[in-house]
Amino acid sequence: MAAAAPPAGGGGCCPAGSGGGSVPVLFCFSVFARPSTVPHGAGYELLIQKFLSLYGDQLDMHRKFVVQLFAEEWSQYIDLPKGFLVSERCKVRLVPLQIQITTLGNLTPSSTVFFCCDMQERFRPAIKYFGDIISVGQRLLQGARILGIPVIVTEQYPKGLGSTVQEIDLTGVKLVLPKTKFSMVLPEVEAALADIPGVRSVVLFGVETHVCIQQTALELVGRGLEVHIVADATSSRSMMDRMFALERLARTGIIVTTSEAILLQLVADKDHPKFKEIQNIIKASAPESGLLSKV
Repeated sequence: MAAAAPPAGGGGCCPAGSGGGSVPVLFCFSVFARPSTVPHGAGYELLIQKFLSLYGDQLDMHRKFVVQLFAEEWSQYIDLPKGFLVSERCKVRLVPLQIQITTLGNLTPSSTVFFCCDMQERFRPAIKYFGDIISVGQRLLQGARILGIPVIVTEQYPKGLGSTVQEIDLTGVKLVLPKTKFSMVLPEVEAALADIPGVRSVVLFGVETHVCIQQTALELVGRGLEVHIVADATSSRSMMDRMFALERLARTGIIVTTSEAILLQLVADKDHPKFKEIQNIIKASAPESGLLSKV
């Protein structure tokens, strides 16, 4: 859970004061209201800890929240004033930030990361149209190198399933990580994302669509990132599994798109200094395989 910092400003219905002991506070969340106590002089951090102790099993730890205080003079809740300290009986509530905006899917190189998921040798005979998604994956990684976009690569249990296929050039990628978890969202990946300033979007491709791709996408969206799945660079052993996974993901607001759309959106203008290099990648169309009718 990420709690939004209290806004600038002073004052409040329960101003700081002197004294000791415990102060009764009513902690409200959703439809619940639970009385408790906090030490006299408790501030923002202690209130957050108390909310976690009272409602931790009901909170989505990836959401952002704001703490509000009931102000008698306004007869309504206000955002917790900066520097607020509990000195008398009061009522506070925890409010999830739920501002919904339409996902536009805009991409810029400076705010984008590419995720290449489990394109490994042992999957070659099992994954439908694997050769085609390798070809498209190559195009995407080449584009990432040209545009300076960080690339994170994972390999599912490489001891048993082998390394990334030789056709995929991993020159210059930020990370290549082994995993046993289906999702790519490993602690090392989260740390790498935190080190890249301004990351907003993840372009995701690889295998399998209904397992590692789906679980990775849902975890990333849960962390507030916009996810673009490259339909012509992801597949599964079963076309039914692939089809229903892409449909489910699209319904959650994840963007299902194509490699050429991604690359051209990233340059955005024929006067972009790298446009000619990207144009050279897409001059030959991506393979029109059996994936086309199974999206």
